Amino acid sequence: MAETVDSMLEQAIEALRQYDKAGAKDILTRLIKANQANATYWIWMSAAVDTLKERIYCLETALKLDPENGTAKRGLVILGALPPDENIKPFPLNRPRVWEQQLHLAHENPRGGLLADPAARLVSVVLTGAVLIVAAYFVFFSPRRATFRSSPAVTSGPSPTFTFTPTLILAQPGGPSAGAPTPLAVLLGISYTPTPAYVNTPRPPESADLFRAAQAALAKGNWDEYFREMEQIRQNEPQAADIPYYIGEGYRLQGDCTQASASYNEALKVSSTFAPAYLGLARARLCMDPGADTRQLYTAAIQADPGYGQVYLERANFYMGRKDFKAALLDLEQADHLMPGSALVPLGFAQAYLLQGDNASALEAAQKANSIDLTLLSSYYYLGRAYIVSGKYAEAVRPLRIYLMYETQDGSAYAMLGQALTETQDYPSAIEALNQALRLDPSQVQCYVYRGSAYLRTDNLAGAEVNFKRANDYFPDSFEVNIGLTEIYYRNGTYGSAYLKAETAKSKAANDTQLALAIYWRALSQEGRQSYGDAIKDWQTLLAMPTSATTEQMRLDAQDHLRSIVPPTNTPKGLQPSSTPTSTPTNRPGNTATLAPGYKSPTPSSTPTATKTP
Repeated sequence: MAETVDSMLEQAIEALRQYDKAGAKDILTRLIKANQANATYWIWMSAAVDTLKERIYCLETALKLDPENGTAKRGLVILGALPPDENIKPFPLNRPRVWEQQLHLAHENPRGGLLADPAARLVSVVLTGAVLIVAAYFVFFSPRRATFRSSPAVTSGPSPTFTFTPTLILAQPGGPSAGAPTPLAVLLGISYTPTPAYVNTPRPPESADLFRAAQAALAKGNWDEYFREMEQIRQNEPQAADIPYYIGEGYRLQGDCTQASASYNEALKVSSTFAPAYLGLARARLCMDPGADTRQLYTAAIQADPGYGQVYLERANFYMGRKDFKAALLDLEQADHLMPGSALVPLGFAQAYLLQGDNASALEAAQKANSIDLTLLSSYYYLGRAYIVSGKYAEAVRPLRIYLMYETQDGSAYAMLGQALTETQDYPSAIEALNQALRLDPSQVQCYVYRGSAYLRTDNLAGAEVNFKRANDYFPDSFEVNIGLTEIYYRNGTYGSAYLKAETAKSKAANDTQLALAIYWRALSQEGRQSYGDAIKDWQTLLAMPTSATTEQMRLDAQDHLRSIVPPTNTPKGLQPSSTPTSTPTNRPGNTATLAPGYKSPTPSSTPTATKTP
């Protein structure tokens, strides 16, 4: 009986692999009727149903039956039915993460995802069977995201607005990160946004079993076995161009791009019109020389197969790397025509728009990519980034937290999360995220600005000073850094230093709001230095500024200080009183490191954002 049940489950999984959801649903319905308390069946049923409500119901049922089921928990997180929870532990496997550009036989697109089901029977099926498919939203793929978003050189100038080198839409990751989750998609080798194999070569009986064994070895990260099985198939099928191509992909995914190139060329010897081999050569060449001009290889692939949409995606990335956004957008439009419904295309648009500074279009494209495929991990990264550059910090927190549940070693994502948390005044969480960002990637130097802000707002003046001084080494002309140091010096009672920094900040102000803030702190510093006449002028200047540039509290403070400095008699304007001010302002927490009471930074572009290093 157990063998019959296992066989039925395998049939359901195979049906899902063939995108036969109706057939899978029919088998799983019979299994559930026989045993409604089996959480595994409910999880697989969530892959077979059609609506979001049904998927949530299936996963919630599985979680009730098995409260520690990691797959069900993470699936509900992705669907929004549970909040992100870092305590939901991934299922650990010590092997490489699944590939950005998977072997065509196992779908080219996504990586990453939800965790393996803890049921021993299912794990046994997964690890011993062919590469399986699971559907929709509870499967979370590793990111098709930037792997070389490099940080720009730090130079003197205005407050930095960090940009990133365009990401390879189908980039190859460098390898697993310690303790990172192993997604269920890695175990199953599937994708919610499936890209069919470029060519489904019928395998003769003597090769079919070898091919399935190779797939299973690849899913487990057993490269030696994978190459052994594929080489055996190549001997059986010397005229099959896809086999040396798959071997080349294996070498490339291992980082041996020289051997990968040789295998791609072997595929072209078998068939000079096998388009994926040209694309593989382009990838391998960029692997060996990131500055290589691979346009001829993209052209050759398109000539071999004008309908090969993946080529347009990668050539778009090539053009983005050279800031030729017009050409990149044209290729993305062509990819959109050839790959309708693929989440990778709007993801590419999001990256291009971010590079162009078209934040509104970037946000729209990132939202579209995420809505098409909730399992596309990199869409959460770019959705969070697009929210941040659009000034929507609160909205950025959730997608970045979801992304970091799986991509635990991405320093740039922690930096963005720290920025968003700082701007939303969750300072303890911001400090934690920024600390992690700098541990993982010391090049995320913008973190010093936000960490200084968070320390300042929590009254840790020593920590704030250390961080702002460190930030000043990288961004000496940053308004945020200079005004942050101004406040620190003022609150420490070093009014002369505060005045000098306020002068510097005033010279770096990019708009009336920043100018008003610099004048506010300069006025306070002038009072501390007992330069009351100059302080009066600054307070009066502040009150004369447009109300849009100040806050109500700033204006109330100015009025209070003028009353305390200027005697009630008709003292000539600018005359210093004989007594010291009767009131001294108290620092009021604000939203950023440099806030006067009630002040909120008006332009997200004026502060640095996360970057990625090679």
